[in-house]
Amino acid sequence: MIRSILFANDLGIYAPLVMQHALGLARTFRADLYVVHAVEPMGLFAESVLQSYLDEEAFSALHQQGMSTMLSNIEGRVLQSLRDELGEGGQELALIRSVKVIQGEPAHVILQQSDSLAVDLLILGSHGQPSGGLSHLGRTAARVIELARMPVYLVPLLQRRRRTEG
Repeated sequence: MIRSILFANDLGIYAPLVMQHALGLARTFRADLYVVHAVEPMGLFAESVLQSYLDEEAFSALHQQGMSTMLSNIEGRVLQSLRDELGEGGQELALIRSVKVIQGEPAHVILQQSDSLAVDLLILGSHGQPSGGLSHLGRTAARVIELARMPVYLVPLLQRRRRTEG
């Protein structure tokens, strides 16, 4: 039985397609829907550049306040994209129990949230950047599938892109 679903939103151009799958399944199973978006941590190069121009106190304040503001702004963007996609009716918006934006390596954030929420199903897109070889999975999707403790519903995006380009 599927009672709760986690939708990993990457805010990419195919996010609305993946969201339609998530909403459809949530509606079908009358399941709670949770949305998570992971923000990659700042790279070492960017951090070292900032540290070279700012003193320790200014760097710390920028890091704390800037990250908080950025995560809040992204959360607003995720909510707005959901509202835009659902249109005026918005009844499906009631299926969404929470939207979280968390800084961290995406696969780790997705897996941690799926465990802490104890969801029954995890939904994400295959992503457009293959991880190499013959696989059409992105790095995050491949890692989530490898380590997930619950079923993963993967929306294939690479094949859809090829059909629409031709």
